Parts: sequence; structure tokens; C-alpha cells
Amino acid sequence: MLKKIMSLYENSVLYSEQPNHTSDQFYLFFDESENNWLSIPKKSLSEKELNLLQVVYEQVKLPSKPLTTLSKKWYEFLLSNGSIPSLNLESNFRFIQFHIKGHGVDQEEIESAIKGFFPDEVQIFWENIHNGIVIEESRQLSLTEEELTSIADTLESDLYVKVSFYIGKLYPFSNHLRNHFQQEKEYFDFAKNNHTSSNIITFEKIFPSYVAFSLPESIKDKVKLELSTVFTEDPELFTTIKVFLENNLNASLTAKKLYIHRNTLQYRIDKFIEKTGVQLKDFYGAFTVFLACLLFEQDK
Repeated sequence: MLKKIMSLYENSVLYSEQPNHTSDQFYLFFDESENNWLSIPKKSLSEKELNLLQVVYEQVKLPSKPLTTLSKKWYEFLLSNGSIPSLNLESNFRFIQFHIKGHGVDQEEIESAIKGFFPDEVQIFWENIHNGIVIEESRQLSLTEEELTSIADTLESDLYVKVSFYIGKLYPFSNHLRNHFQQEKEYFDFAKNNHTSSNIITFEKIFPSYVAFSLPESIKDKVKLELSTVFTEDPELFTTIKVFLENNLNASLTAKKLYIHRNTLQYRIDKFIEKTGVQLKDFYGAFTVFLACLLFEQDK
């Protein structure tokens, strides 16, 4: 039952074990019959809904993890429509969102580990037990995508948790920061819900899939009619072509990633071109086929 209730409230989290602490922005309810806990954002519940849940389930109150003054101001500004923090107007900021998969998340340990990778002080706050935001003020060159990939790998090997990051863009300090963050949050939520294979997400990586998902069904059907049949008949061909396109048509790198000989790769590419009549060596052909790959992947 709690799982059904969770689907009604965005950003609610279901636990199979009682969490150690929770944000003061969430209510926590316990279902004794199923031995589950559900955390729901306070702002999502009306007074009537809260009273009903309190009658049906036990409301659990845990010590909340305290935020620093500045982190609390960022939390209120970005997630609760609070006023913008008083900071240097000449500063630039970027938001790096992260998602921790699995149970038994130790927020303090993960937060400490993430902070240790940044050359300058950053603000971190948690939206819930699995999702957090790093707020980085630009004083020097930021961590690169490759460095964040290394961080994700290190956290997985040292703390046994899988982490995915959304690397936001750098924005000047203004009231528009909230809108920029909310849009990036929408992209990251889309990536998490659509099971992207990468643990490092950026706008340019996720936006093509986001657009493909948002296309009218009539347009999707036209693309599928032209190209998806060959992928349905030969799923191995789909994997080969998608990896080839993702690696900028680099045959050597693609063959290496697929653990196949370059001649085998070229045979599969020629086979695809023969069956579809679409070339891959020009922008228009590559763009069209990549769109077909995204739609085929979504159907899977």
C-alpha cells in the first residue's frame, strides 16, 4: 500500500529499513504489516491528507540532519521558494546533483567523501535520503566530467554505493538560479527514470533522449517505420550502431568498447547501410539514425 501512496507524491522515498535520520522537510510513516517506511515531503501533503495518514500509519519522528546556515538558505531558495541567499553578486555557481542507489545510505560519510574531492569549499544539502545537491561557487576551474567519473568509481569501490551525477552549467548569481536548477532537476529526474547507462549526466548527453521521448507519437511512428525494423530483427546491430554513433564514428574506439575486430565492426556497419539505405558518415544520416536508436531503446 505504501508503494501505491509513494507514486502519488513526487520525491517521496520508500525504505525497507528504518533510516537513521530524515530531513525536517519530510514526514515519515511506518507500515507495521509490511515493515516499510515512507518519507513524504511536507509541502506535498494537505492537512486533511496528513491527518488521514496519521490515522492509518504510525508517524515516526527521527532526529533530522542539521544544515549549515548557508546550506539551509540554498535549500529554501531552490526547493521551497525562499529568498535568494546574500552572496557576492559577481560570483558564478553551478549545481551538481547526485543520486545514491540502494539502501543503507550513510549521508554523513558520503557527504564528507564528496566534499573531499573539491578544491574549494562547497555547500551540500540532501533533498531526501537518496538525492543531494552540491552547490559550487566558481573560484577556479571546476572538476571535469572525467574527474567526477573517478569520484563515482571511488565511492562505489570504497563505500559500496552506486552514484550518478548531473553536472549543471555555470550560471551568474541572480534570481534566475532557481529556474535554471529546476530545469536541470527535470533533466536529471528524466535520466534516472529512463535508466540511462551513464553515471555522469550532462545537458548535451540527456537532451537528445529527452527530445525523443517528448516527440508526438505520429513522429515517433514515422521514424520507427523507416529504421526500427532492422534493430528488431537484429538487436546486436542496434548495439553496434548506437555505440559507433556515441563514439563519434570512431571505428577503433567502437571496436575496442564492443570487444570485436574492426573488420567485424565494418561488416555490421555495411550490413546496416545495405538494409536501410542510410549512410552514417554525414551529419544528417548520423542524426536520423541516432534518433531512431533512442526511440528503439525507449521501447525496450
